[in-house]
Amino acid sequence: MDYKRQIGLVIGVLTAVIIWNLKMTGLSTEGQRCLALSLMTVIFWATKVAHPGYVSGLYLVSLVLFNIAPEENVFIIWTTPIIYLVIGAYLIAGAVESSGLGERIAYNFIIKFVDSYKSVIVSIFVLTFILSLLIPHPWPRAFLIMSVMAVVIKNANLSKEDAAKIGLTVFASSVPISMIFLTGDSTINIIAVEFSGVDLSWLGWFLQIGIPAILASIFTLILILLLFKPSSEFNINKNQIRKKLTDLGPLSKKEKRTIFWLSFVLILWMTDSIHGISLGWITLLVAMLMSMPVIGDVLTAKDWNHVPVHVLIFLTAAVSIGKIGELTGMNSWIASVVLPSNIPTNYFMLALLIGVISIFLHMILGSVIAVMGIAIPAFLSFIDSSLMSPLVPTLLVYSAIALHYIFPFHHLNMLVGLGKENGMYSDRDVIRLGFPLTIIVLIILLFEVVWWRFTGLL
Repeated sequence: MDYKRQIGLVIGVLTAVIIWNLKMTGLSTEGQRCLALSLMTVIFWATKVAHPGYVSGLYLVSLVLFNIAPEENVFIIWTTPIIYLVIGAYLIAGAVESSGLGERIAYNFIIKFVDSYKSVIVSIFVLTFILSLLIPHPWPRAFLIMSVMAVVIKNANLSKEDAAKIGLTVFASSVPISMIFLTGDSTINIIAVEFSGVDLSWLGWFLQIGIPAILASIFTLILILLLFKPSSEFNINKNQIRKKLTDLGPLSKKEKRTIFWLSFVLILWMTDSIHGISLGWITLLVAMLMSMPVIGDVLTAKDWNHVPVHVLIFLTAAVSIGKIGELTGMNSWIASVVLPSNIPTNYFMLALLIGVISIFLHMILGSVIAVMGIAIPAFLSFIDSSLMSPLVPTLLVYSAIALHYIFPFHHLNMLVGLGKENGMYSDRDVIRLGFPLTIIVLIILLFEVVWWRFTGLL
């Protein structure tokens, strides 16, 4: 691993030095330096030279020190609601977990609906969908569901092989289901909208992306059921599950207050097109109110530990790649060099072109946010002269890479669950699912063209 990191460091630095000193026609000095630092950063991310937070911080500081862009442009995300939505989302997710509400919902669901291996797989998808409305980040949801499934695995005395299949399902289901609602993944979903430059409401997102994401979720469910069949008979003793539920006791005051605030924030999310308040300010406001005496006391000082600073720095860098790339002309230059000179007139061909290029970049770079930061601005420049809504190329790039993975490092939702201590699945399990999943990704892109003609986006 250290050897790989050292190679990544050398390749990244050499790439930056070479591009920095090349004579590149049609690209400004700032754009060329931005390209050099951006590629170095992406290589560092892909080869895991250091923790993504440190790599991201290095990139941000370098942009400022080399006078590539002013500080206010480099850290522009901190002046927008997006970063505060992420902070609020982590706090709310921590409240749902610490209050015991999420666990109570999961146990009740299992008692009523789970009685076979197939029903376990289906229930994971349904629970992930339900909790995606309550917990606006996929990782806390997945680990919460995994903790409940660990009880099911132990109760049913499943083999390690079958346990890994259930663990894989928990984290694999989080990939397409996180796309259904704008707040399903408060990181990449919000960033995608931010890149487009278009104001898209919570319900607007559900209309344009939610339906294709539901279809992707169904296809993923079917694929898992076909590829990962149980190796032995499944028997579950629900009395033990009932005991777990009984041990939680009656609905606590903290859980009741959590339910109230979750209902309140959900209503505000769904009606953002009516009241006009940004989702970021809504989410942060509700998180703050959940800490107040009398009306809250759900969040405490220790809950700030749920907000990872490294993720915020990583998001800042990922957004800056796109923003500074646009400011320095890097994005337009990449579009002119990499993309064809003419926009395909056939929307299906355009979708496949965007999808194939985005997946290719994702295979190499391995980071959803990094590819979004490079590909979305490039494709926006590509269609700049057309009358097409910026949402079309943005959401096509987003759909292609937010659904796609072959190896665990291609998607953080899959990476965080890897290993015996987490989801109990291996690289081989992910690869087995990832290859046929690529076909599903392309099918979804073609469906989106049909769907967006129906909604009027195209």
